[in-house]
Amino acid sequence: MEESTPLRKRDIILKGFSKLLKEDKLKAVAEYIENPSEFINLLKSFWYQDKDKQKQFDEFSENTISNYHVPYGVSPNVIINGKTYIVPMVIEESSVVAAASAAAKFWGERGGFHAEVVDVKKVGQVHFCWKGDKKILNDLLPEIKSEFLKNTSSITEKMTKRGGGIIDIELVDHTDKIDNYYQFLVTFNTCDSMGANFINSILETFGRTLQDFFLRQEKLEEKDRMVEIVMCILSNYTPECRVKVWVECPTNQLDGIDESLDGKAFAEKFKKAVDIAIIDPYRAATHNKGIYNGIDAVVIATGNDFRATEAAGHSYAARDGQYRSLSYAEIHDDIFRFTLDLPLALGTVGGLTSLHPLAKKSLELLGNPSAKELMMIAATMGLANNYAAVKSLTTKGIQQGHMKMHLANILNQLGASEEEKTQATEYFKDKTVSYSEVETFLKKTRS
Repeated sequence: MEESTPLRKRDIILKGFSKLLKEDKLKAVAEYIENPSEFINLLKSFWYQDKDKQKQFDEFSENTISNYHVPYGVSPNVIINGKTYIVPMVIEESSVVAAASAAAKFWGERGGFHAEVVDVKKVGQVHFCWKGDKKILNDLLPEIKSEFLKNTSSITEKMTKRGGGIIDIELVDHTDKIDNYYQFLVTFNTCDSMGANFINSILETFGRTLQDFFLRQEKLEEKDRMVEIVMCILSNYTPECRVKVWVECPTNQLDGIDESLDGKAFAEKFKKAVDIAIIDPYRAATHNKGIYNGIDAVVIATGNDFRATEAAGHSYAARDGQYRSLSYAEIHDDIFRFTLDLPLALGTVGGLTSLHPLAKKSLELLGNPSAKELMMIAATMGLANNYAAVKSLTTKGIQQGHMKMHLANILNQLGASEEEKTQATEYFKDKTVSYSEVETFLKKTRS
């Protein structure tokens, strides 16, 4: 019987896949690859030899068949509010860690980075529909809130003792946009926890409480006792959980950055580039992506949720209806100041921060910071990368530095020997790096 090819298997549905043993999952997936045994061996080569550690990683997610490694680097000598950090960064993109480290060294000699947490409020919502009279709802509001707090006291008790808990409960009327639609907008302080499970547990209790409350209102008509809970969920848009970080120095301390510009002229050109990102969404998208190169690397290294932090930041960047830069530059009385201001909800306890062995060590490397301190550290690396990128763009261009960092990757792709790598590194010291140029160089060297 002719063996099935991977192509012929593309339309096969894998039934009951989640219930298979890990080895069987491997075999089932490998059938879609041209050389199944080679693929299985590759996946297994990334397993931990320590079975308990591998089991721990398998349980982080579902249908796991291997681990996916991403480089773990550090940016040393990062000075924030006078304190020096070695910052762990997990990222696969070349030049990000180098750029952050270079920016940290540059600004470390000019007073370092300055940072402050503006606020730490996080947000959750109970979305519901109710067809009754608005006045009745508003009159019942104090009773509803009282029941909310009473029915969640067992959940909030420990958080309240740590100084957190529910901050405020606000009724929002959206009936002008969707028929009968309201929401309770709830703000929280979750201390050093990111707090997703804490917030969602409270919101779901609020939802059940709201329905039970109205069912007990015998004075209302039967139709007005029915509340439809649409959903209860935290929001990743946290405009009041914000951090601000900045660098500043006299413009004459920027002399020498560009051979053709003095410090003041460089500062003005730099500011113009940032201003473009403030008015132009096309530029702003790439500009902010560079900021998240630094932030995400720290967020991942510490076991936090980089998708949530990006969702908050990009929403904040479009808060006035147009997507804009999250950073801005100013020059007053020959003082250059570059600032990043964005929402950033992070945690240092719970979730992967406690479970992932490297996340725990990352936090230890940072001195076991509080959530507020971690917010400032992550934002600092965002500003460091943003500064490095804009500086390169307004001086020598982004590709020269980036492609030199990328040279090693190209050489590996082309199967260069160690001797060829050494020769190529020397050859491209003063030349523009591109895949085709490296390929041509190797062909000439080998011939």
